[in-house]
This record gives sequence, structure tokens and C-alpha cells, in this order.
Amino acid sequence: MVIDIRRCIACHACTVACKAEMAVPLEVNATWMKIVEKGAFPDVRRFWLPRLCNNCTDAICARNCPTKATYKREDGIVMVDQHRCIGCKYCIASCPYDVRYINPLKNIVQKCYFCSHRVDAGLLPACVETCPTRAMVFGDTNDSKSEISQLLASNATVVLKKEMQTDPQVFYISADEAAMSSIEERINYYTETAFIKLRI
Repeated sequence: MVIDIRRCIACHACTVACKAEMAVPLEVNATWMKIVEKGAFPDVRRFWLPRLCNNCTDAICARNCPTKATYKREDGIVMVDQHRCIGCKYCIASCPYDVRYINPLKNIVQKCYFCSHRVDAGLLPACVETCPTRAMVFGDTNDSKSEISQLLASNATVVLKKEMQTDPQVFYISADEAAMSSIEERINYYTETAFIKLRI
């Protein structure tokens, strides 16, 4: 997947579409928006970054799952077999991207699967289909004629935590350095969940 931040307007449509498509409980998120504020009033700017599972080529979560509930499909999507998951959270501890969650209704680990059921039916993931600005592009990176391959070939992209060497499969175009950073304590950092807590 490629996410072009130049087109993203942080409308949260991707998050809402994900919750609706995957029946994600209200208190957790499979897809969320990281929002960073930089500067001091009145010179403040906001930056954002849609976050979801990177479906890494070298998925540490799959290696560390004691029941092999986490596995990779041939197309590279990292799955969780809900019948094998025992909710031990080893995969959550292993994931450097903090994108897995315990489903409080099922007591198992879940995450973004790039809407594998939709992909199998020849459809786009719900977040990609819903994005009103076409900031999210999904496809086969091995097909040189695909839109995603052309985007990757013609734009500089970055991935989260490249130093972890997991080969993440979510690429960002024009992402802000602070939004990509994992050093949250130096900046004003809010996740969607944090915003909800602030409103309470």
C-alpha cells in the first residue's frame, strides 16, 4: 500500500471504514490517525499519518507466535487465525509498529489484514475504497504496470522504522519526519484514542 500524504486530509474516513468493514470494537483501532502538532501558539502546524499494520515481508509477529496463529499468505498479507490465537500477546510485544490489539469481545489479537476477504473478491480494502482524495493506493507491487508500482517508481517513499529490517509494505509519500518518528515525548502527540480521552 502507498499512502500519499500530499493528498491525505486527515478526515478519518479510512478509520471509520475499517471499523465498519471489520467490526472493530469502539475502544480499539485497527487503523488510526497519528496527529502531531509542532511549534508554539500562534505558529502551530499539524501533521498526520494514517497508521495500520505494515504486513511486513519479514513479520516478527509471525515468527514469535507460539501457536502459529499469525501467518503470511502467498500474497504477503499477514493474517491471524482466530481459532488458533490464544491471546498471549507475544505478537503485540513483538510488533515494532504498535498496530495490533486485543479484541475485548473475543479476547484474541486482531489487526489490519488489508481487508483480505475483499482482496480475494477482487475488491480494494475498505480504507482505500473510502478515501475521498485517493491518498491510499493498494495493489500488486510485482506488477510493473500497476498504479502502485508506478507511484513507487516515480516518488520518493519512506517506511516506518526502517532500521527494524522487517520490510514494511506500507509506503508513505511526503510524510513529515516528526509524524514518522517514534520519539513521541518530544512533541505534542495524539492518537485518536487520546483525543477521545481528552474529550471525556
